Amino acid sequence: MTRNRSPPLRFVGQFIAWALVIVMCVDTVTAANGLTLSQEPRKTLTVPRWLYLATGGATIGASALLASFVTDRAFVRHLHTWSWPAVQSARWHQPAIWLGRGLGVAILGFALYLGTAGPELPTANFAILIAFAGVRGALPMLTYLLGNAWPVLNPWRTLARAVPSGFRDYPASLHRWPAVAGLLALVWTEVVFPVSTVPSVLANVILLYSVLTLTGAVVFGPRSWFANADPLSVLFRFYGSMSPIQRESDTLVLKLPGSDLRKSSAVTHASDVAFVVALVWELTYSGFITTEAGAGVIKGVVTALPAGFAGETVRALLAYTLLFIGGYLVFLGGYRLASHLSRRIVGTYITPESLAIQFAPPLVAIAAGYHLAHYVGLTVSLSPAMLSALTSPLSPPANPLVLSPPAWFDALGIVFVLVGHLVSIWIAHAVAFRLFSSRTVAIRSQIPFVVVMIGYTVISLWILALPGAVPPYLG
Repeated sequence: MTRNRSPPLRFVGQFIAWALVIVMCVDTVTAANGLTLSQEPRKTLTVPRWLYLATGGATIGASALLASFVTDRAFVRHLHTWSWPAVQSARWHQPAIWLGRGLGVAILGFALYLGTAGPELPTANFAILIAFAGVRGALPMLTYLLGNAWPVLNPWRTLARAVPSGFRDYPASLHRWPAVAGLLALVWTEVVFPVSTVPSVLANVILLYSVLTLTGAVVFGPRSWFANADPLSVLFRFYGSMSPIQRESDTLVLKLPGSDLRKSSAVTHASDVAFVVALVWELTYSGFITTEAGAGVIKGVVTALPAGFAGETVRALLAYTLLFIGGYLVFLGGYRLASHLSRRIVGTYITPESLAIQFAPPLVAIAAGYHLAHYVGLTVSLSPAMLSALTSPLSPPANPLVLSPPAWFDALGIVFVLVGHLVSIWIAHAVAFRLFSSRTVAIRSQIPFVVVMIGYTVISLWILALPGAVPPYLG
């Protein structure tokens, strides 16, 4: 019994440790984080909201039925095993690696220096532009479209490789739980601290992250640390598994997007499941708190807490944290419930834990769709300023160019969300055919997971349809 409970308890302890260290090292809390969180008012729907949501949910359900009853096992296997060798020789491979490593270290150095010495204007500061328009926005998009370059660009990995390391073995019992706690702590930091508007605060967070990451990499070795405990490395690894371009030995091969997610090696432990669900939830949460409904929930929680309990700032911090952790546990619990229902429906010998692991990779496609919907507008609008910062980091323009995306960008968010869910439905169908020899059993096993995906779809579309608002108490 103790063994089963220890991973969640360790995860909670790790998240609290991350949060406490950040709070102690960064003294500005709940100040306007407008670059990534505030939203312009959204347009009112021209159709009833219930019809809009029902249409989105029905699209996912109909796609699941179509995939189940129209395709056969041989067709699914053919699509997921098809590949084309795009590049067979790699003479440029080693020079590109050294160039990427040097670029990553240089960007980290400039971010730490210019976060404190650079301009205060967020759209002109190198650190903020690289962190949010680059690492938060553009790089994940390039990763699930073109492949994972983060192992090369990762500056902390490069620095850790240059010093003696590996003094202790990484505890195998931890698996990827530190990465789960780290990811949630980073998202929580983005919400409650002004990291996207006050460069010095962002520089402090980057410095703290650097110290923790380099310490872990030196103690446990770069390979173990970045494969298991570093949240950014695990994030880019999962997003990279979506890419149509994959590396096999020294060959780059072209595949159908997400085809590698069918493999059982994509997710191997319950901590991987928790991480993938966290990818889905953190973007749902970021979208929800920028709506009038989300602002109302936060205000309601702050009002419900006794005034004598703490000041308004602390109660607001607690409200955002409770909604963040509570919503994540609901998302994770709903998915775990689906795995238990799936096993009960088909009566298989496969355990619910194993089913949860096998059907978790399709959620990466949902997370990629959410990310694209949430960050494509920000990335496009800040792309000229980011390019200026990269080409002349020490002399940025006083009035950087910031684009205003056209109105039809709002519709792209809905399209990206639906496409991500449709790809996820297809991958879940392929996973079911790989697990079960019976066509009927394979179809029935997907039902609870499809219901969860429909729920995720309806929630995300509902958030996109809500009027926008600036999150309360964050200014």
